Amino acid sequence: MIDQLSKEAIELLKKLISTPSFSGEENETALLIMQWFSSHNIKFESNKHNIWAKNKHFDASKKTILLNSHHDTVKPNKGYTRDPFLPEIIDGKLYGLGSNDAGGCLVSLLAAFTYFYDKKDINYNLVMVASAEEESSGPNGLNSMLSIIPPIDFAIVGEPTLLQLAIAEKGLLVLDCKAKGTSGHAAHGNGDNAIYNAINDIQWFQNFEFPKISETLGKVKMTVTQIQAGNQHNVIPANCEYVVDVRVTDAYTNKEVLDIVKSNVNSEVKARSLRLNSSSIPNNHPIVKAGIKLGKTTYGSPTLSDQAVLSCPSLKLGPGDSLRSHTADEFIYVNEIEEGVDLYIKILEEIV
Repeated sequence: MIDQLSKEAIELLKKLISTPSFSGEENETALLIMQWFSSHNIKFESNKHNIWAKNKHFDASKKTILLNSHHDTVKPNKGYTRDPFLPEIIDGKLYGLGSNDAGGCLVSLLAAFTYFYDKKDINYNLVMVASAEEESSGPNGLNSMLSIIPPIDFAIVGEPTLLQLAIAEKGLLVLDCKAKGTSGHAAHGNGDNAIYNAINDIQWFQNFEFPKISETLGKVKMTVTQIQAGNQHNVIPANCEYVVDVRVTDAYTNKEVLDIVKSNVNSEVKARSLRLNSSSIPNNHPIVKAGIKLGKTTYGSPTLSDQAVLSCPSLKLGPGDSLRSHTADEFIYVNEIEEGVDLYIKILEEIV
């Protein structure tokens, strides 16, 4: 049965690759996922472009595991030398946009959920959510499903991890900052230059180190990524606006980081969102212990996923390599998908 599910998962991935599904435009891939559930006689529901199902013998008295991955993609970058929507297997590699991020994870989780769907007397319930808008952190993705699906006790989020256990993930805080001054004529040098005022704060962002260091994720990292000031060569600018990308560890909440920033800089600072917090799961959690028993190692992930919207413990795990995500001529090895299906099933069998 596992071999057959793996073959079907690979065929589904080919169909997903062939079907554009940019964030917010996932209606056609949603239909493909519905077809998967229908073909396996699995009852499902949909909300916008999110498709979800629960195991046949769902028991509200039991704890529930969420299985989640996304079916939206970024747009192909200009470096592509292949047709991003043409699924081709060459030398064991399945090429195509979204193959690695996160199509391989999604179809592997769908196969694993299907394997367990009819089983009776399991220790946990299973809920599968194929979600939308992950790549854009949009309002109609997994975050919109949390009030619809049953309460979740912990989650496996399918993202490419080389099938190792990402037990922590950095959160994201994007800061819009504005340094103010007073305009004047550049020839006279009169005026309070907003660019100069911004420099001190930008140097603080560059050099400051947060005292608490996470065991799994290391240091909080802040990077100034955009800057805009002035519109004439001879006018001293009154405003200098810049953007700071902050990767937050599980040693701090996003609110704590924001408060520290505001207390140390003179610029106006506004956070675009506080909801994309760091996430983690204890080393001694049953799902982590099951993965370690199967020979997998643990690590902290610097990249953001839908884990950020979950308040429950969550493990990031899946076939593929994060370094291939969003790259030109994206691919995943076929045997990675086969191994992914097998690992998801084995790791769940250890606990369910």
